[in-house]
Formats: sequence, structure tokens, C-alpha cells
Amino acid sequence: MLVIDAARLLLFPAVMAFAASSDLLTMTISNRISIILVLGFAVLAPITGISVETMAWHFLSGMIVLALGLICYARGWVGGGDVKLAALVAMWLGISLLPDFLLLASIFGGALTMLILSFRSMPLPGTLVRLPWLARLHEATEGVPYGIALALAALVIYPSTIWMKAVVG
Repeated sequence: MLVIDAARLLLFPAVMAFAASSDLLTMTISNRISIILVLGFAVLAPITGISVETMAWHFLSGMIVLALGLICYARGWVGGGDVKLAALVAMWLGISLLPDFLLLASIFGGALTMLILSFRSMPLPGTLVRLPWLARLHEATEGVPYGIALALAALVIYPSTIWMKAVVG
């Protein structure tokens, strides 16, 4: 049981941290992240004792965010990796925590966007231009690594999830 508790405590937060750092450094969110989240959910949900009905609600939560995300993607507002990540986070958090997640992701995303726009309005010192990820982040034609906001919102909400309740009791 110790290994399963450790997986419930660490898998999702570790993947969120990796997704955020990956998006910051490369402006991409790997498909491997999506695969780990799907497989992790599929393995841990039954072990945790989550009912089929509850799993269906979690799946529906992910589908709702995926549908909304695809609309945003089609309009050029977000990247495909952000859509995948948001949908999978919603699946892990579930329908009851979806409004909180969407609100926090919006707030953190707005703050992140303002921070990056401010960063881009200042000249980048020559020594920092040599860092490819920082130069790309500074480039006005680049997007915003929204995966950071999604991961942060997910991590703030994670302690309220069924995953944590299963460990804490």
C-alpha cells in the first residue's frame, strides 16, 4: 500500500512540475506527459477504489475541457499541448473541482501573460540572449507557455482531490 500511496502523492504533482518546466524551456508539452497521465489515472483509479460512475464523471470533465480547448485552439488562442494538458488535468481533478481549476488557471494564466509581456518589453541583457530558451521566451512572436499556469492551478487544487483523500484517509 505504501507504493500506491506514494504514487497517488507524487505521480500527478511530478508530472505537473515536468510539464510546466518543459513548457517554459521548450514551449512544448510532450505527448509522453499525456500518456503518463492517462495510464496513471487508468491504473490508480481502480486501485484507489474509485467507482466506475465517478471515473465516468472524471472522464466527462476531461472531455468538456477538451471540447472547450479545441475551440480555443482553432481560434489560435492556445497551443495543442495546452489543450491536452488541460483536459487531462480536468480528468484527474474531476467534475466537482473543474470550476476551481478553470478559475485558477485563468487567473494564473492572466498573471503569467502580464509577467511575460512585461519581460518582453525590457531589453534582454547580452549574457541572457545566449540562453536559447530565455531568448525564445523573450521573443514577441512567441506564445505564452500556458502549461505553467495549468500546472500551477492543478497543484493548488490537488490537495482537495480524491487522490489525496485516499492517502490521508
